[in-house]
Amino acid sequence: MSRDAAIKLAETYFDSGGFKADLARRVAIPTESQNPERAAELKHYLAAEIVPALEALGFRCRVLTHPKARGPFLCAERIEADDLPTVLCYGHGDVIRGLESGWAKGLSPFALTETDGRYYGRGVADNKGQHTIGIAAMGAVLAARGRLGFNAKWLIEMGEETGSAGLREVCAEHRLLFAADALIGSDGPRISIEQPTIYLGNRGAYPVDLWIEAREGGHHSGNWGGLLSNPAIELAHAIAAIVGPKGQIRIPQWVPDGIPGPVKRALADCEIHSGQGSPAIDPGWGEPGLSSAEKLYGWSTFEILAMSAGNPEAPVNAVPPKAWARGQLRFVVGVDPEEILPALRRHLDRHGFAMVEIAKARDEIFHATRLDPDHPWAQWAAASIARTAGRKPAILPSTGGALPNDVFSELLGLPTIWVPHSYPGCSQHAPNEHLPLPLAREGLRLMAGLYWDLGEGDTPGRAKITS
Repeated sequence: MSRDAAIKLAETYFDSGGFKADLARRVAIPTESQNPERAAELKHYLAAEIVPALEALGFRCRVLTHPKARGPFLCAERIEADDLPTVLCYGHGDVIRGLESGWAKGLSPFALTETDGRYYGRGVADNKGQHTIGIAAMGAVLAARGRLGFNAKWLIEMGEETGSAGLREVCAEHRLLFAADALIGSDGPRISIEQPTIYLGNRGAYPVDLWIEAREGGHHSGNWGGLLSNPAIELAHAIAAIVGPKGQIRIPQWVPDGIPGPVKRALADCEIHSGQGSPAIDPGWGEPGLSSAEKLYGWSTFEILAMSAGNPEAPVNAVPPKAWARGQLRFVVGVDPEEILPALRRHLDRHGFAMVEIAKARDEIFHATRLDPDHPWAQWAAASIARTAGRKPAILPSTGGALPNDVFSELLGLPTIWVPHSYPGCSQHAPNEHLPLPLAREGLRLMAGLYWDLGEGDTPGRAKITS
């Protein structure tokens, strides 16, 4: 059989309702890794859904654990021959909290609903729908060819939404188990719903808490206002010293020296638009002189995720005793994560904000990674996607979000290729998370074509197999 036959089988799986049925079962398992009460569900998801699906394709499955991790890790492998290329595939089965009360009428986070050309449910985009696409597309290639033509390994973790704790340790302890020639994963969104995309790394994510504790208890603003320092005002000014009124970062150590030439060339073809379900872009926000794609994929950004002082729900006439904010630096290759907090301390002290205390908000951070867009694996993957889609994919040197990609690129030493099957307006991490049906169907086509091409014997670094 042929490449077209494998793609047709993937289409038939979708059109016959197979994808919807598989995804519905998986969405129904409430794998909230942020909720300690769901620990059993994390194990159940692998045992009930993913292990049987991969064993049916001839994979040997092994579940691994680590004391640091909130959930288990699944390693599955199908080794056809020692002289074939080996690809490691990645996905995660955990989701963030369902946030049930915020969903639209008739929708529920843990019940798949199809309406208006979309599948709704927690995990349909992040990440159950995406690894369901990958597993099914691999099955289509097996059915069409009778073999994959390459060696495949899967790593499905159950703690990505809580920082992938334990993933690095598991991969270090089982380095040979995860050895491969390249990683091909699916997570995050395309650049737009219309344009197939590959990305080659990720921005890092460093969460930081900033707070001021001025005194014990609040004091009447009529009696003490003008005499007592106000922590909320002081903290607001401290934040304004970190980032300008248009979002430009003011700490030199938090931004790269520049954007490398290959990265700029790759991003020159990328345009970011506000599509359906997406917010309108504020054109004057961010680093001056950069395109929207360069701001998102080639530069650092700092956001305030939450802040509080006093009693926001019921304000009283009192000078608050303390103020707090949670910030997050999304940083790119070229920024040293070890220098982020010390640079912030020096910057605040230099601007008169020694009273502001700072700390890293959690132990696990995501590191910045980036594969050169001219790398042979990147060019090979782009050509495969273009052949199936009939149009050139966007090539993003790094995604705007954060992933544990450094575990694969740095620890395991793999070229990393990500083929996302979501889009920016999918409401990922929010109520009403959804996956458009045409996008899911095209994702199955793209992955079936890519997996077929992996078995053709001309992957990077491998000689063409002629017999």
